[in-house]
Amino acid sequence: MLRKLHESGVTSEMMFTAGAISIGASFLSWLVSERKEKANLDRADRWGIFVGEWAPTFFALGTALRLEEESSQRGMAKLRNKMNT
Repeated sequence: MLRKLHESGVTSEMMFTAGAISIGASFLSWLVSERKEKANLDRADRWGIFVGEWAPTFFALGTALRLEEESSQRGMAKLRNKMNT
């Protein structure tokens, strides 16, 4: 799965950015839910927690993609060395 993400152009930086954005979106969804909906604080808390659970997933994917990128770069370096010798 990670290799397919990497090959399709998804980078670790994209995942880290998505994780950071989801932290802000978590706070924003909690704030909007608390102020705009006619529901109680429990509903706002659930929205904030739901969106907040995305951040660790994005950060984990970012870390895994970073390892995939480094592995790919090492493989390319080995191939270049073989071609130059």
